[in-house]
Amino acid sequence: MKLLRPEENSDLTGHEAAEQALMQAWHSGRFAHAWLVGGPRGIGKATLGCRLARFVLAATGRGEGSLYIPPDHPTFRRIAAGGHADFRLVARGIGDSGKRRTQIVVDDIREVGRFLTLTADESGWRVVVIDEAETMNDSAANAVLKMLEEPPPRALLVLVSHSPGRLLPTVRSRCRRLALRPLAEGQVATLLARHRPALAPAEALAVARLAEGSIGRALELAEDDGVALYQSMVDLLAGMPRLDGGTLHAFGERIAQGGDRLFVTWTELFRALLVRMARRGVTGQPLAEAVPGEEILAARLTSVVGLDRWGDVWEKTTHLFGRTESLNLDRKQIVLNAFLAVGRLFRG
Repeated sequence: MKLLRPEENSDLTGHEAAEQALMQAWHSGRFAHAWLVGGPRGIGKATLGCRLARFVLAATGRGEGSLYIPPDHPTFRRIAAGGHADFRLVARGIGDSGKRRTQIVVDDIREVGRFLTLTADESGWRVVVIDEAETMNDSAANAVLKMLEEPPPRALLVLVSHSPGRLLPTVRSRCRRLALRPLAEGQVATLLARHRPALAPAEALAVARLAEGSIGRALELAEDDGVALYQSMVDLLAGMPRLDGGTLHAFGERIAQGGDRLFVTWTELFRALLVRMARRGVTGQPLAEAVPGEEILAARLTSVVGLDRWGDVWEKTTHLFGRTESLNLDRKQIVLNAFLAVGRLFRG
């Protein structure tokens, strides 16, 4: 089943309080011209931004208690098809290499500036949603800042960000903030059942636990056989403090040769593993296992490793993964180094 893009998705779960805050602001007559919607990746931030855009742009069919506009509404259909004259969705584009750029560039934002100077064609409003706003380069961010400093009338700018702290402070200060929280495990499981009904219940539960409150991540893990990959990681670490060299190298080769998507899935699962192990250490409570053997591994690790050293491994691996993306480092070596960093926890 195809993953729905935010502008196509009518389904929003777990953010009723945020939706009510937007509704109250709208009906107050003092609606902010710029909103910054923050929170972890894949929890529905861009979906909420597009939901708000549809509500603002729909001349009729607005619900009284929510921002919901039905999929058969003309405004919904035109936004989903990319054909609404008063709406723009900005995201990282495709570069000369044919791959998605790592940044939103100034040309993307200049087009927005020109768009906002036009008279609204259909609704009286113009709405722009900027997804992953933290990826704007300096020139793009400064162009957005100028728009925020001199906002056109009846123009709405929605910045969506996984890391609002990476935005310019002057940009943040000119937006009304709306922080979204991760979804509850049960909410993720419900959405999985709705969007992936063929997924076996045991696998759906494991995916929901590994997704850490992100339905976007859960759908990707379901698509990419993430539970089996995580099981391989837990099995590999089960022999610590000794790691089987042959198995480790074979696993590293598999990830390195599997393409960009598999590598990203592995990095996210590795981070999830560190988070789950550290949480076990903080709470002292047994894990609700995502895969067999996880709680045994967590109990062993947390019995010998302090939280400060978990923090060190987190920092090192996060830095390592970031350098891989920016410098095109050897992915197999990155995999080996990450597992060896965990193995060294046993050796002090």
